[in-house]
Amino acid sequence: MTKSQHSFGRGALLLCLLAFLKLGVPAHAQESPYFVTYDHYLEEPGSLEVEYFSNFATQRGGNDFHSYWVELEYGATAWWTTELYLDGQTTFGDSTVFTGFRLENRFRLLKREHVINPVLYVEYEQISEADKIMKEIEGHDVEADHAVPNSILRQGHNHEIELKLLLSSTHSGWNFAVNPLATKPLMGGEPWEFGYAMGVSRPLALKASSKRCSFCRENFVAGVEMYGGLGDRASFGLSETAHYLAPVVAWNLPSSWTLRLSPGFGLNDNSHQFLLRWGVSREFGGFGSTVARWFGGSK
Repeated sequence: MTKSQHSFGRGALLLCLLAFLKLGVPAHAQESPYFVTYDHYLEEPGSLEVEYFSNFATQRGGNDFHSYWVELEYGATAWWTTELYLDGQTTFGDSTVFTGFRLENRFRLLKREHVINPVLYVEYEQISEADKIMKEIEGHDVEADHAVPNSILRQGHNHEIELKLLLSSTHSGWNFAVNPLATKPLMGGEPWEFGYAMGVSRPLALKASSKRCSFCRENFVAGVEMYGGLGDRASFGLSETAHYLAPVVAWNLPSSWTLRLSPGFGLNDNSHQFLLRWGVSREFGGFGSTVARWFGGSK
């Protein structure tokens, strides 16, 4: 990608985001603080959530980097949420590259709330090996993989199907979630790779204030998540894998904006020593009906 193409891509993405910010009716919801772990809650039907996330990571044996991605999440039905990711990264002292896209779908398997609520997660990834958003850790993904220069990494391309079983339970305000995952590269005959993510979180207060406010305790959700790789089919287990522990916090504003922050810490020598994730998102209720009116005309 040339410099002019990269500038055009960033400009088009910015214009797209600005357009979305002018659409729809805000719909406030209590958003999860997790960055890697998923709970069982899906997007409201007909609502669109626009999200931007960043991940800064230290790098031994190479240059630190800042990866980032935009998510467009749409509630297709009460049991199906679909999502598009656009990924990029900047490696300091190296270059900035667009690394690809992901198409995610989550399907709620049970209609009503249960003690444990399963959701099936299916994702298709078309990304280069320069992708560093670390949305999941799988197989033998380790810190050293990110030390290779972008000029080499961007030549490799990954086409993968990723499957997760999202197991989540909420009791007395506490959410507990466990996400085992399996990924199958669609090219080169590579084996299945495995990983996990788990998290626990809770609002700072369960009782809502009688007044509309930004700094009320119930607007803050805090917790912790842990995630890592579990090898592949040929060498399943903890050998030569990376693992992270990360406190998480989300601030849900009455204006339907949500801010998230998470410092992460590597738990072994295969892991980056430090990660810093942050994100901002806004939900737009009634987006589906608005688009339908555009194409179908008002009735």
